[in-house]
Amino acid sequence: MRRALWFTAIVALLLPSGLWAATHTIDRAHSSVEFTIRHLGISKVKGNFGDFAGTLVFDEDAIEKGSVSVTIQTSSIDTGNENRDKHLRSADFFDVEKYPTITFESTKVEKSEEGWILHGNLTMHGVTREVAIPFEVLGVISDPQLGTRAGFEGSLTIQRETFGVGWEDMKFRPPLIGNDVEISLNLETIQQEQQEK
Repeated sequence: MRRALWFTAIVALLLPSGLWAATHTIDRAHSSVEFTIRHLGISKVKGNFGDFAGTLVFDEDAIEKGSVSVTIQTSSIDTGNENRDKHLRSADFFDVEKYPTITFESTKVEKSEEGWILHGNLTMHGVTREVAIPFEVLGVISDPQLGTRAGFEGSLTIQRETFGVGWEDMKFRPPLIGNDVEISLNLETIQQEQQEK
């Protein structure tokens, strides 16, 4: 028995650190999921989703071994205009009654010249597409009170029409609403066994 315990301890020391990556959860109070879209081709409308959750498997020394899973509640969309938000929640756009969530499940992480790229499947409005999210690790801290936390920043651009969100209004040129949606992610995570402060 004693020999088995010693063997386990030695193997743990020799194995790559990525195999012992910790599970982190998103600290929503210090994170944001924001988007920007063109209106009439002359201005930009900004908004965010206030209700989201997710987990990350993360090791600072083996980032390429990590994974991410995120769920966003579509009803939490907020553009600062209640009438517009009601329209966005309707069947004309997100149809939140039928499609209450947007989900992302990663498939791999790879190194790039500028940082890292997270690949995965984004599902919205009942449609799943592969996306790539360039991201940066902003830092990692360990504190007796705050726990072990990590910060991430990423962005991507998607085409809303490929997910069947909204419509193409032929009366307006340029279109009433742009097709490209710029998404910005700022996430602070905390190790799952720690308590948020």
